[in-house]
Amino acid sequence: MALLSVLGACWLLTLALSACGDDDDEETAQRRAATPALDPAQFTAKVDHPLVPLTTVSTTVFQGTEEGATVRAVSRVLHRTVRVSGVPVTAVDVREFQDGELVEHTRDYYALDQNGAVRYMGESVEDIENGKVVGHEGQWLAGRAGAKPGIFMPADPKVGDKFEQERAPGVAEDRSEVVAVGLKVTTPAGRFDHCIKTKDFAPLDKNTEFKYYCAGVGLVREQAPKARLDLVRYR
Repeated sequence: MALLSVLGACWLLTLALSACGDDDDEETAQRRAATPALDPAQFTAKVDHPLVPLTTVSTTVFQGTEEGATVRAVSRVLHRTVRVSGVPVTAVDVREFQDGELVEHTRDYYALDQNGAVRYMGESVEDIENGKVVGHEGQWLAGRAGAKPGIFMPADPKVGDKFEQERAPGVAEDRSEVVAVGLKVTTPAGRFDHCIKTKDFAPLDKNTEFKYYCAGVGLVREQAPKARLDLVRYR
């Protein structure tokens, strides 16, 4: 989930993200018209879920490998409220490096709903090669073009819980299932208790990976057949 062309600049500069223009084709316009309006009163930008503590953990650094390349990912909470389709959200800036070179820059948007679940409201994406933006694969926003808020983390996750993290048909459709709770996980950043393990599946890419989230910290490990990233620092 997974952040200049004219389109990319439009997405990043309008954090309110209400529109980039009126030149949608008929199909896009129909999908947008069919998307239910989002009620800002049902959400808050204060994301203080124990497993997604964006109010207390502002920066995380991950290191590991992916298909033989050395990978480093740095996430930073932007401490200002922005809006996605009128809904107040917290934006998280994520930069991923492979062998020291920046390859992806995203901004992920999160909110907390009235039931205490963390909702994924979309992401802006820049795919980068040789220092230049070459694409925006997987970019979506709730409330636009048929996309709806996903559930990033249930309020009280239990084994067997299944949920759609991304709900942008044909663009981003990642799904998740809680497969274990009550775990202890050790990474270079420390030893963590009260952790859960999820199985994440991306049907568009046919990729499966496992993630570990721990109370008071958030994500501490991502693991796939040819990749592994561990939390090495946070604050």
